[in-house]
Amino acid sequence: MKKTVAVFLGLVALAATAAAQVPDRLDRALTAILSRNEYTPESFPSTVWLESGGRYATIDDTGLVAYDTASGTATHLATSDELKPAGMVSGFTFSSDASKVLLFTNTRKVWRLNTRGDYWVLDVRTHKLQQIGHGAPASTLMFAKFSPDGTRVAFVRQQNLYVEDLSSGRVTALTNGREPNIINGTSDWVNEEELFIRDAFKWSPDGRQIAYLQFDTSRVGRFTLVNYTDALYPTLTEFAYPKTGTTNSAVRLGIVPATGGQTRWLAIPGDPRENYIPRFEWLDQTTLAFHHTARRQNADELLLADSRTGAITTAFTETSKTWLDASDPLVMDPVRTAWWLRDARVFTWISDKDGWRHVYAITRQTHTETLITRFEGDAISVVGVDRERELLYFAASPENATERYLYAARLNDGSVTRVTPSSTPGTHAYEISPDGHWAFRTYSRADVPPRVDLVALPDHRVVRSLVTNDTLSRKTAALTRQPVEFTQVTVEDGVTLDTMVIKPTDFDPSHRYPMLVYVYGEPADTLVEDQWATARLTLRAIADEGYVVVTFDNRGTPAPKGAAWRKAVYGHIGDLGPREQTEAVRRFAATHAYVDASRVAIYGHSGGGSSTLHALFKYPEVYRVGIASAPVPDQHLYDTIYQERYMGLPQDNPEGYGVGSSINFAEGLRGRLLLMHGTGDDNVHLQNTERLMNRLIELGKDFDVMFYPNRTHALSEGAGTPLHRWRTIARYLLEHMPPESRAPSAESAVPNRSAVPERTR
Repeated sequence: MKKTVAVFLGLVALAATAAAQVPDRLDRALTAILSRNEYTPESFPSTVWLESGGRYATIDDTGLVAYDTASGTATHLATSDELKPAGMVSGFTFSSDASKVLLFTNTRKVWRLNTRGDYWVLDVRTHKLQQIGHGAPASTLMFAKFSPDGTRVAFVRQQNLYVEDLSSGRVTALTNGREPNIINGTSDWVNEEELFIRDAFKWSPDGRQIAYLQFDTSRVGRFTLVNYTDALYPTLTEFAYPKTGTTNSAVRLGIVPATGGQTRWLAIPGDPRENYIPRFEWLDQTTLAFHHTARRQNADELLLADSRTGAITTAFTETSKTWLDASDPLVMDPVRTAWWLRDARVFTWISDKDGWRHVYAITRQTHTETLITRFEGDAISVVGVDRERELLYFAASPENATERYLYAARLNDGSVTRVTPSSTPGTHAYEISPDGHWAFRTYSRADVPPRVDLVALPDHRVVRSLVTNDTLSRKTAALTRQPVEFTQVTVEDGVTLDTMVIKPTDFDPSHRYPMLVYVYGEPADTLVEDQWATARLTLRAIADEGYVVVTFDNRGTPAPKGAAWRKAVYGHIGDLGPREQTEAVRRFAATHAYVDASRVAIYGHSGGGSSTLHALFKYPEVYRVGIASAPVPDQHLYDTIYQERYMGLPQDNPEGYGVGSSINFAEGLRGRLLLMHGTGDDNVHLQNTERLMNRLIELGKDFDVMFYPNRTHALSEGAGTPLHRWRTIARYLLEHMPPESRAPSAESAVPNRSAVPERTR
């Protein structure tokens, strides 16, 4: 026992020594960014458009306030004291006549987002507050929404769907499932994570019916998370998680009377476990439209259902040799994106079948297609519509994939014009009013904190500034003195990768700097973006210690560069991306004399962690240090919807899954490797890192590990976690690949493994 204590105390001393290796300047910078949040921008509060855009409402310290859009004149609808009994307000919606407000309060997280809480109705005229679902356990209601006439509220509680009459307070259960495997009105884990299905019920336009999804998880494999720290004995969280090639939930779409009664289940063709229903929407009082997508996500059909008879007809179909984006949230949102136009006689369809992501108008009766966005570029997302002027607004950036602008297409001829002025390069995001006449525009650049303006459309006239962040701009002026650089690197086959470079503030072009590659590299995200990201300040702080931080977006990342670019990765995740990343490293170092090609490190999280492992294992001659956070070293361990979308089913592509799983190349490890993972990660399970650890142990490979108890995939929960995480990354980098001024002597050039706490290996 004494020996154990002595060893433990020795490890604590080693940990303290290692922690002290973070220089004071870097420690102060990381603390200011991640602990004291000194550089977090001011944001514009959540807003709701009223009167199609004539007014908008928000909640601030004074209460609920409505503003005249044109003049800015404020009208207080409720004071903060009047709202106080409801609790902390996180969101709100208005009834159709704006006489009532539904307040979402006291929210709790469900996997990713705070989608569970309490709901209260505020009568704007009488200022009376009424709690919905009164008597239910606190913070258990989800997705409450007014009926079209504002007299009732529907909501989900504990996997069942309810309607409450506001005048009487009577609550009617529309579903009464008691089986834990049956989920009504919201979704299972994988459909929420990958298809973004959370709110899974909708009122019919006449308020007589509600359409909803039901998920049956009874045959889905269960995964268990173990919490060792919050109680005397471990507690378990078990949930349905389908891994690649295994059984999915059965999903079906039903229609139930809003007054209660039997659900009419639609007779949707095909196996409900081998198809998805990513989106559905009422077209009129009796017609329900929905996407029906094959499990491989290479075939999608838009089906129309008659709620009176249950008859189903096919409105449109599309197939692909790779995957389709039927799960994109923009496809079916009629309020904000005018999914159905001209009284539902024409609908829009998003497709990249001609090589670009475009918006098409398709007639409901004849299925005649008309290209709306007639330009050589990707329509990144549909933002809104101006029915009066027949304009479809969408985001695009055909000339520079690192930026985002607003474009407009005329519905009558498809001609496309840029709306955002050319004088403001960078990233612009818009929230457009229902009438298409106004927008909240958020603008930022890599070195420019975001500002929010109210603009009039279509001339993009700035009416007034709502958030300027001028104070933050002055505060960060010294940090951004060395601007982030955007360039390109050409790799194999003449492919150019957008590249972001962060240099030390005191950069000396005659000096040779070690390179840190910050990577993601998979189809879910891009990193090379000319927009403000407070988290990027951590990379600046590390660069100031004597590093050049470089980021490349390889093919397969969702940059607006056409279908061939995005879908080149199909069947080859873990192969194409790391190969292009490594070639980019070589070529960048060869053409930039200030880079020391013998000292290259790579860091990434999630898909970036996977990319890090591939790089370190397959190209050990290039990378000296790798830090892999929450990686997927074996693609068989990840979920069906994501992995199968881009790789196909395992039985259809065994070679791709083999090459794409870095665990199969672990024998290539020669450099230093730090693995980081949250033990409560419900998304990329700790199982991934532990299996890789077993393989590395089997191979006799040295590596280091940092586990974060009960932290999720975000690795952000708990006091001090973000700061500790980045201190650990910085310490590992400084210890094993120090800048020249901190490099060890020739006698100690081989890293001293005893300097790393045993407990973190």
